[in-house]
Amino acid sequence: MGIFERYLTLWVGAGIVAGIVLGLLMPGLFEAIAALEVASVNLAVAVLIWLMIYPMMVQVDFAAIKDVGKKPKGLLLTLVINWLIKPFSMALLGWLFFKVLFASWVDPQTASEYIAGMILLGVAPCTAMVFVWSQLTKGDPNYTLVQVSINDIIMIFAFAPLAALLLGISDVQVPWQTLLLSVVLYVVLPLVAGWLTRKALVKQKDTHELDSLLAKIKPFSIMGLIATVVILFGLQAPVIVEKPFDIVLIAIPLMLQTYGIFVVAYWAAKRLKLAHNIAAPACMIGTSNFFELAVAVAISLFGLQSGAALATVVGVLVEVPVMLSLVAIANRTRHWFEN
Repeated sequence: MGIFERYLTLWVGAGIVAGIVLGLLMPGLFEAIAALEVASVNLAVAVLIWLMIYPMMVQVDFAAIKDVGKKPKGLLLTLVINWLIKPFSMALLGWLFFKVLFASWVDPQTASEYIAGMILLGVAPCTAMVFVWSQLTKGDPNYTLVQVSINDIIMIFAFAPLAALLLGISDVQVPWQTLLLSVVLYVVLPLVAGWLTRKALVKQKDTHELDSLLAKIKPFSIMGLIATVVILFGLQAPVIVEKPFDIVLIAIPLMLQTYGIFVVAYWAAKRLKLAHNIAAPACMIGTSNFFELAVAVAISLFGLQSGAALATVVGVLVEVPVMLSLVAIANRTRHWFEN
């Protein structure tokens, strides 16, 4: 592994600190970055995420995608975790912590808003960042693409009804522009770019030029991840400083949910005898969140300064460090699975 991959946790940690410090020292810069939005999708973050997942998309072999259907267990695991377990376990943990365990520390109205934000995270499974986690665990790029694509299609139809059911309200307004634009930016465009690159470089099954390109651009993928962390933490620096105790309270059930879902999914993947390059991405998809969508919906339903919006923002703060730890766990337990 290169120096970026070997010390990735250290670089991300440095990015978190740098983001918070820069966000406090240069709030105007991050306000300008935050203003670069279309349909609640931040274009600066979108470009960096695109940079991160492009190397994964270059590895997608369209000729091999047709074989994914021969191994449906990984798809089934992803769908069960994402739509039958994760949303309900998140709602349960939110109620347990903020209506019971933390009830004396948070007023009832704020507690309800925190629970709502957690639920929105729970019903928004990951779309973009999972390509990064898959690449870091040497996941099958073809299988990961199919998993994410099917998940996105289901999300279009299931997000609003599930959110309405768990929030107990019937007027959930899904920002369709955000959802559709995110899918285009994070899946469709990099996929097309990857296909064009592969078509240009792979000649008569000779992948030498493609492998050479991937070796050159791989560090930029990691740099994109670190830059994304700096921006996300810079944007939320004032909130982190102003409400540190509330952020800790929200982070506890979110981390418990993330690690708990991963354990359940990983155990199921092992019982299903999945290959590691399918099992790891399947578990990552079920564990991580589509935080852009969750934040956008929380703001539209409850307001920018609401507890629900804060909870979804904490989801962003928790996501990268926790997912990196799960990547490390997945890589160290590769021998548990079939090749």
